[in-house]
Amino acid sequence: MRVRLFLATLLALCLFQFACGSGGTNQSSPPASPPPSPPPQSPGPTSWNYTALGDSLAFGILAVEGYVPRYASYLQTDNGVTVSLSNLGHNGWRSSDLLNALKTDNSLRSSIQNSQVVTWDTGGDDLLRAHADFYEGTCGGADGQDCLRNAVSTFEPNWDAILAELLSLRSRQTTILRTMNVYNPFVAEDVAAGNFDMLNTYLNQLNEYIENSAARNSIQFADIHAIFNGASGTEDPISKGYISLDGVHPNDQGHKAIADSLRALQYAPLK
Repeated sequence: MRVRLFLATLLALCLFQFACGSGGTNQSSPPASPPPSPPPQSPGPTSWNYTALGDSLAFGILAVEGYVPRYASYLQTDNGVTVSLSNLGHNGWRSSDLLNALKTDNSLRSSIQNSQVVTWDTGGDDLLRAHADFYEGTCGGADGQDCLRNAVSTFEPNWDAILAELLSLRSRQTTILRTMNVYNPFVAEDVAAGNFDMLNTYLNQLNEYIENSAARNSIQFADIHAIFNGASGTEDPISKGYISLDGVHPNDQGHKAIADSLRALQYAPLK
C-alpha cells in the first residue's frame, strides 16, 4: 500500500514538471535575438587638397601671412582634416593671365583636378592698371576713360571663361569652390581728386558681374568690397587699418579679414 502511494506521488510530480517545464503552456519564451548591427560607416576623407589661384592677393605680397594660408588653417581646424596647400597665385596677374594658365598649364590643371578646395580672386589688377593709366593721362578716349571701359568689357568674358574652365575640372557637388569680389584701396585718393563717383562706377560694374555670375552658378563669394569699403562702398580701407604701406595691398589685418569672410561661408558641399 505504501509502495503504491509513493509511486503515485512520484508520477504526479513528474507530470507536473513536464507541464510546467518542458512542454506546458507556462514555458518561458526563449530570449529575443539581438538586433543586427548597422553596417560599418566608411570613414570620410582625412585630408583635403587646396589649390589657390589669383593675383597678388592670393600670392600674399607684403603680408606675413596671406589669406590663403590663413584659410588653409581654418579648413584644418574647422573640419578635422589635414590640408595640403598649393598656392598658385601670381603677383600682377590679370584675368587674362589666369585664364591663359587655366587653358595651357597642365600642372595647374592637374592641381585643380585633385583638389577638394579651390579659391580664386581676379579682377583687381585689371582695374589697378586702368586706374594708374587714368591718372597718368594715358587712358584714352575723349573723356579719358577708354582704358576703364576696356578693363571691364575684357574682364567679363574672361571671368566667364575662367569659371567654365574651373567647372570643367571640378564638380560643384564635390568641391568647395569659393571666390570674392574686388575692394577699392583708393577711396581717399579718388575723393580728394574729385574722381571717386566716376571711377567707382567701373568697380561696381565689375563686382556686379562677379556677384551675379557666382549666384547663377551656385558658387559662394566673399564680399570683400563690403568689408573693406562698407555697404556704401565709400569707406576708406586705409583708415580702417586693412592696407599695407604701399597703399594698395592688404596687410596682415586685411588678409585676416578676407580669410575670415571665406570661413564664414562654411564648407558646403563637403561639410
